Amino acid sequence: MKILFLCTGNSCRSILAEATFNALFPATIRAMSAGSRPAGFVHPKSIALLKRESIPVEGLFSKSWDDISEVPDVVISVCDDAAGESCPLYLKPGLRSHWGVFDPAKTVGEERDVDAAFEKVYRILRFRIEALLAFFHSGQMDTPFLLKKELDRIGILTP
Repeated sequence: MKILFLCTGNSCRSILAEATFNALFPATIRAMSAGSRPAGFVHPKSIALLKRESIPVEGLFSKSWDDISEVPDVVISVCDDAAGESCPLYLKPGLRSHWGVFDPAKTVGEERDVDAAFEKVYRILRFRIEALLAFFHSGQMDTPFLLKKELDRIGILTP
């Protein structure tokens, strides 16, 4: 199974989700990430945070969904439509869900405020990924109806 985490810039949220997912899940399920308008770089604060969490960062890069060579089975958008950010609509087949989180790269203020925003986004995404991992261990991920229902439930969870 392949999961695509999707946002606009593919520099923070979807990158954090991809790396965290791949660090926690067994190799039989892989995550990738992409953006509808990629920034062209991974935000340095994303890399620093992942390293602090001992999550591998090798191979992470900002890319367009046009650069994805495999069609994902599941697409999870992580943009923040609550803040008026338009979520990209991925038009290829695959189960879809939305796990909206705010873009920490848009945080203004002192460095500690920006660091706190990245940390908060990471904690939300990790919490949701861990909830999905628990569902994986229940043995029900191969049932599309149950998977969709669980993905949508997880998408509103916060730690």
